[in-house]
Amino acid sequence: MENTNTQAIWQKSKNGLWALIVLLGAFIGWQVYADNMDGYEIAILFGVALGTIWLGWFWKSFQTLAYFVATFSLLAIWIYQLNGNLYAANENAFFLKYLVSSQAAIMWMGVLVIFATFTYFFGLFKQSEFVYKTSTFLAWTAAMFGFIGMMVRWYESYLVNVDYGHIPVSSLYEVFILFIVMTILMYLYYEQKFKTRAMGGFVMLVMTASVLFVMWYIFDRQAHEIQPLIPALQSWWMKIHVPANFVGYGGFSIAAMVGVATLIRLSLEKRRPQSRLLNALPSVNLMDDIMYRAIAIGFAFFTIATVLGAMWAAEAWGGYWSWDPKETWALIVWLNYAAWLHVRMTKGWRGAPMAWWAFIGLFVTSFAFLGVNMFLSGLHSYGEL
Repeated sequence: MENTNTQAIWQKSKNGLWALIVLLGAFIGWQVYADNMDGYEIAILFGVALGTIWLGWFWKSFQTLAYFVATFSLLAIWIYQLNGNLYAANENAFFLKYLVSSQAAIMWMGVLVIFATFTYFFGLFKQSEFVYKTSTFLAWTAAMFGFIGMMVRWYESYLVNVDYGHIPVSSLYEVFILFIVMTILMYLYYEQKFKTRAMGGFVMLVMTASVLFVMWYIFDRQAHEIQPLIPALQSWWMKIHVPANFVGYGGFSIAAMVGVATLIRLSLEKRRPQSRLLNALPSVNLMDDIMYRAIAIGFAFFTIATVLGAMWAAEAWGGYWSWDPKETWALIVWLNYAAWLHVRMTKGWRGAPMAWWAFIGLFVTSFAFLGVNMFLSGLHSYGEL
C-alpha cells in the first residue's frame, strides 16, 4: 500500500513538472516573439500548450519524446546562435551538420523509418521479442528526429530571411514530414495500448513509401530549400488547419494497413490454418477495433480541419466553399469515412468488407492529398509537384 502511494505521488509530481515546463516554454515563446504575434496566434500558442499538457498526462510516453525533441532542438538553435549564420553553421558545426540541422534530422528520420519497417516484419516472421523491441525503438527514434527536423526548420526559416519565417507545414515537402511523424506517433500509441507489435510493419510500409517520395522530391526538385510563403498561406489559420488534416490522414493510413493485416489473417485462416504467421497476427476482432478507433479519431480531426478550411477560405477568398478540386475531394474523403462509420455502427459490419473498405479508402485519401496536386489545378494549386 505504501509503495502504491509513493508511486502515485511520484506520478503526480512528474505530471506537475511536465505542466510547468510546457507552460514555461509557452510563456518564454510569447515573451520573445510577442511583437510578431497577433491575438489569434497567442491564443493558438497557449491552446497548443494546454493540449500538449493533456496529451502528456494521457500518454506518458509522449512526455519522454517531448523532452528529447526539446533538448536537441534547443541545442541546434544554440549552435546556430553561436555561429550567427545559417550556412556557416551548417558547414562548420559537425554536430549540427550531421545530426540536428533540419535536413540532417529529416534524413535520419527517413533511414530509421526504413530500418523500422524491415525489423517489424522480421520480428513478425521470426516472432522475436528482441527484434520487436528494436523495431519500436527505431520507430520512436524516427519520430523524434522528424519532430526535431520540423522544429529546427521553423527556426532556420527565420535565419534564411526573417520575412520567410513560418511554421513548417506550408509546402508538400513539409507536410509529408508532418504526416510521417503524426502517423508514427498514432501507431505507437495503439501499439502500446493494445500490446501488440505485429501490425507495425504494415503501417510502416506507408511511412517508407512516404520517405521514398520525400527523398525523390528532395533530390529531383530541391524541395527542402526554404521558400517564402505565398500570400494565400500567410495566415494563422494554417497553424491549426494543416495539423488537424494530417491527424486525419494518419488515422486513415493506419486503418488501411491494419485492414491489410486483417485480410491476410482471414486468408490464412481459410487456406493455411496452421501457418506460423497466422499465430503471430492479432485476432480479427482486435484489428477491427483498431481500424474503428483510427478511423473515428481521423474522421473527427478531418471534420475539424474541413470546417477550419472553410472558415479560412471565407476570410481569404470571400466564400466558405467554392467546389475547388481540393475541396471537392476533401468532401469525397469525408463522405467515404462517414459512410464507413455509419455502416459499422448501425449495421454492425465487421471483418473483410470493412477491411477492404478501409484499404481502398487509403487510395481515395491519397488522391485527395497528393493526386489533386499532381493532376488538377485550382485555388489550392500552391502545393503542386
